[in-house]
Parts: sequence; C-alpha cells; structure tokens
Amino acid sequence: MSYPYDHSAADRGSARAEASDRGERKARRLKPAPLRSRSRRERALTIPDLVLLSLLAEKPMHGYQANEELERREVRDWAGISRPQVYYSLEKLARRRLLRAVEPGEPAAGPPPATAGRLRAGPDRHVFETTESGRRALAGALERDSWTRGRERPAFITWLALSWQASPRVVMRQVQRRERFVGAELSREQEVLRSIFDEVGHPYHEAVWAVSLTIAQFQTELRWLRKLARELPRRAPAKRPAYAEETE
Repeated sequence: MSYPYDHSAADRGSARAEASDRGERKARRLKPAPLRSRSRRERALTIPDLVLLSLLAEKPMHGYQANEELERREVRDWAGISRPQVYYSLEKLARRRLLRAVEPGEPAAGPPPATAGRLRAGPDRHVFETTESGRRALAGALERDSWTRGRERPAFITWLALSWQASPRVVMRQVQRRERFVGAELSREQEVLRSIFDEVGHPYHEAVWAVSLTIAQFQTELRWLRKLARELPRRAPAKRPAYAEETE
C-alpha cells in the first residue's frame, strides 16, 4: 500500500543525498593536484636533490655508497635529508637526466646514455654521476636569495619565552641541561674540525668554514647561558607592559 507521502522513502532519499554529498566532498579532498602543479613540484630541486648533485659531482657512487658517505660527513647536522630521501632523489634526478647511470667499465664522463631515466634496477645497483645539466641546475639553484634570508627558530628560545610559567627551580635545571648539551656538542664539533683538517689539509675549504661557524655559535651560546644562569635569580616582570588594543 502506498501513501501520499512516504516518510521512510523520503528519509532514505535524504540519507542517499547526504551520503552522496559526503562522497563528493571526500573525493574533492582526495582528488590529485592538477598535473601542472604536480609537475612543478616534481621539477623543483629539493635540499636532498642538491646535496646529491653536489656529492656525485665529486665522485660517481651507487646509492648505498652515497648514503654511507653522507653519514660519514654527518649530513644531518647541516642538511635535512634521510636515507629514503636519498634513494628517491637518485631516481628523480636520473629521470630528469641530471644524473646518469655509469655502466661498468664506462668512462665517468660523457653524454647521458639513452637508458638514463629508465632504470631497470634500484639505485643501489647503479653508479651515478652528475651530468652537465645537473651541474648547471645545481649552480642555478645556488643563486637563489632564499639561502641568505633564512632565520632559525630554536626550541630553546621558544622555551625561554614561556619559562616564566615554570618554577625557578625547573628553569635553572633546564638552563643547566642546555649548558651541558651545548658543551658536549661544542666538543664534538671541535673533534670534527680536527678530522676535517686532517682530510683537506688546509683551512680554506667549505667544510672548515661551516664547522667553524657552528663552533663559534656554540661558544657564543655557552657564554650567554652562563650569564643567564647568573642573572636568573634577579628575574622580574616588565615594569611597563603593553598589549595589543582590542578591536570591536
């Protein structure tokens, strides 16, 4: 028997419409980025890409050796790069012919072979070197002014801004922890610098400059931390606090 208005049928129709709307919204969220924006991201050279282009311009290596060499150079102290990123970048750069796979017995230099970008095995099975196109791409990326305008936001500075809410005992303990950490890192970097001198044989090298800067920063922070520890007992609130005005 049918009724002029079937509430159950209406409810089912409403539920189907809501489900359809939810499905469409989910599909929009999951919809891949437009091909143009995806290809633009694919073309952009990341920090791991640039690190590998530089390393493999020094010496051809396969993926495992590149990872080991970056570990030896303590890459995570100066660049954000992981082992999986190394393999992803090798394949990406080979597809773009910024790297070439050197066949066994083949000279290290020369034009990229026709098989470049179509690797039949993983990056651990191929020895890669940076091509001329890769060197030009790296040189172009190093011209970006963004390299010179970055500013770090250290976690300890964030903690210090919030530390007035902690007890004086906790604040002093945290400052002492930071001082011990910085002292240990300073000693480690000084040892690294000695090993770099042994390897490069002179002070006019980018590795020497980079580690020397890190040492100078740690030395400066260590002096500042000791001064901070002396001044903490005199901590006091602002005498003339100012706040943003409320707006209606």
